[in-house]
Amino acid sequence: MELAEGDVDELIELWTVLDADRGPLVGKRGATALGFALLLKHYSRDGRFPRGRADLTDDVIEFVARQVGADASELGLYEWSGRTTEYHRSQIRVHGLTVASSPKNNDWPGRAWCRRSVGWWVFGWESQR
Repeated sequence: MELAEGDVDELIELWTVLDADRGPLVGKRGATALGFALLLKHYSRDGRFPRGRADLTDDVIEFVARQVGADASELGLYEWSGRTTEYHRSQIRVHGLTVASSPKNNDWPGRAWCRRSVGWWVFGWESQR
């Protein structure tokens, strides 16, 4: 089955692993790289992490897998809960803070991330100061 043009545009716009996203991927291979990249892109798109494989379409998985050099079938080996996934989530939250605060990067437009005592909060740039 072939994707409609609008679907392809959405894949490219929302699921492309950007150069700014590649830093946290260093050292990750196979299912780990694929799972991490999917967590990262889903979080940047929806503001939350996927609960599991069911939150992702086959087209998205295949598209991201090609970008990280993994096989889409390896996602079955990724653990969606546990210490590794929690560590990946914390890396992504810190990555969001770094990307959002970088004046050179507009990947997270209009957002600034700050840490409050518990949890992460999103504020518009204008409310930063």
